[in-house]
Amino acid sequence: MLLTIEKVIVLKQAEVFSVLPDHVLAYVASIVEEVYVRPGETFIHKGDIGDCMYLIVQGTVLVHDGDRAIVQMGKGQTVGELAVLDPEPRVASVTAVEETHLFRIEKEAFDEVMADHPEVAREVIRVLCQRLRGVSRSKETRRSAD
Repeated sequence: MLLTIEKVIVLKQAEVFSVLPDHVLAYVASIVEEVYVRPGETFIHKGDIGDCMYLIVQGTVLVHDGDRAIVQMGKGQTVGELAVLDPEPRVASVTAVEETHLFRIEKEAFDEVMADHPEVAREVIRVLCQRLRGVSRSKETRRSAD
């Protein structure tokens, strides 16, 4: 278990939370649940209703749809953010590639953070937009290579 100050340091290094002031990060640190997953363990399952997001503290995960790999993600990145904005069925599964330490943030607690600090929602939306653009670019690159 990390101390609150250690959680704040981890959050500050994460893309989604990097622009937030320390007092907001301290609040976010108070609502995270630490989760540890073993290699090969799936912690987000496609089709399940999403109710949380995860920040990768240490380790590597694979976002996939069945056997089709979508993207590998690591330290400082988040997965499952759509669930804290719009709790619909998950569109992909996420499995630990190696021993992985995560911060789990529940939707209800995250809603409170976003209500008090709208800049958090802006950052989540910004990260999601960047990912969508990246997916669009990679599809364009694949089409032009064909």
